[in-house]
Amino acid sequence: MLTTESHAPYNRSDMSVDDPALDAAIRRHEERLARDPASLAFAQLADLYRKAGRTREAVALCRNGLARYPHYTTARLILAKTLAAEGALDAAQAEIGAILELNQHDLQCHRLAAEIQRRLGHIDRAVTATTPAAGEASGLQRVLADDTFATIAFGTLCLEQGCVEEAAQAFTRILRKDPDNHAARERLETTLHARARRKG
Repeated sequence: MLTTESHAPYNRSDMSVDDPALDAAIRRHEERLARDPASLAFAQLADLYRKAGRTREAVALCRNGLARYPHYTTARLILAKTLAAEGALDAAQAEIGAILELNQHDLQCHRLAAEIQRRLGHIDRAVTATTPAAGEASGLQRVLADDTFATIAFGTLCLEQGCVEEAAQAFTRILRKDPDNHAARERLETTLHARARRKG
C-alpha cells in the first residue's frame, strides 16, 4: 500500500531541477549505461534522477536493476529514498526492511527508517530507529553512552553545534528512560527535521 496523500509536500516527481552540472552528470551516466546495460551504474543514474526530481524514472530504473541484482543494497537504498520522496512511505519501509535483513547495522537505513516513522507521526518508533550501530559511533557518541550526558541541555547544545546525530542520541536516551518527557520528544522531532534538511 502506498502512502501518498498526507505527505504530498515531499513529492517532487513532477518537478525538474534546473542544474547544468546535474544535467551533465545525468547525460554521462545515461551514455555509460547505454554502452553497458548490465552495469551497476544504474544505481548512480537513479540517484541522479532522484536529485533532479525525476523520481518516476529513478524508481523504474532501480526496480529494473534490482530484478537483475536483488542484493545490491545501494540501489535498494536509493529506491527507498526515492519512494520516500514520492510520499510512498510504506513502500519505502518495505525496501528498508529488505536491506536490514541483509545488514541489520546499516546506519543510513536506520536513519531513513527514523525519518519515515517521524513523517508518519510515529515518534516512538522514530526514537528506536535513531540509535547508531555499535562500533560505528563517534567519540562524542561514545561519551553520550554515559547517562550523565543524556540531558535536554546537552542534546540542545549538540544540536546548536551541528552535531545532529549526537543530539538525536541524547534525546533518544532520555525518551527511553522517560517516554513521557514532552520536551525531549519536541527536541527530538526538531533534530530529525534538521537531519532531514541536511540530507536533502
